[in-house]
Amino acid sequence: MNFAAVGSLIRCTSLSLIAVLSLLSSANAQVPQLPGTNQPQPIDPNNPNNLRPTTQNNSLLSIEGGDRLMKEANQAVSGQNYTLAAKKLQEARQVYNQLSNFYQELNASFSGIDNRVSDSQRQKALLTAQKRDEATYQLALVHRAQNQSELAVPLLIQIIKSQNPTRDLGKKAYQQLFELGFVDSPYPRQGSGSSSSSQK
Repeated sequence: MNFAAVGSLIRCTSLSLIAVLSLLSSANAQVPQLPGTNQPQPIDPNNPNNLRPTTQNNSLLSIEGGDRLMKEANQAVSGQNYTLAAKKLQEARQVYNQLSNFYQELNASFSGIDNRVSDSQRQKALLTAQKRDEATYQLALVHRAQNQSELAVPLLIQIIKSQNPTRDLGKKAYQQLFELGFVDSPYPRQGSGSSSSSQK
């Protein structure tokens, strides 16, 4: 290749680089502004050119989605709207249960491949399982408030099976069964060295 050809190639490369830089500059300069301000408009999440990762805050199938349902249920309980509270608690319970199952599956899939990812999913599975059991307990209390012990009992037994009777939520669930008369032996027993029966 002669010097003339080399010079021509360098000029073409330089021009291409300048053109690319010019396009990038103009793209950055064309960020839409809010009317009457110098602030850029929020990025449109529906824009297919927006490559930012999406958040789960507005998704129902997320921890935040379950937490929102729990908050709505608590508000319904405060207003003594037990029918709505039961509906919201059942929905939250289902969301947390699905999340726990999904995180368990991801944990198993990454086990032995990437321990960091596997451990992260295992922790999320445990967290959402705990939230599911808490929603289940609140749902059982709502059923008790509605004099529907036949609906509360199976839920309380599920909690004890999931949590273990020695854990706080398991003890509370058993105490509910005792108060309902479904079981006749208190746990933990008075004077056994364990703490007294948990309150509601």
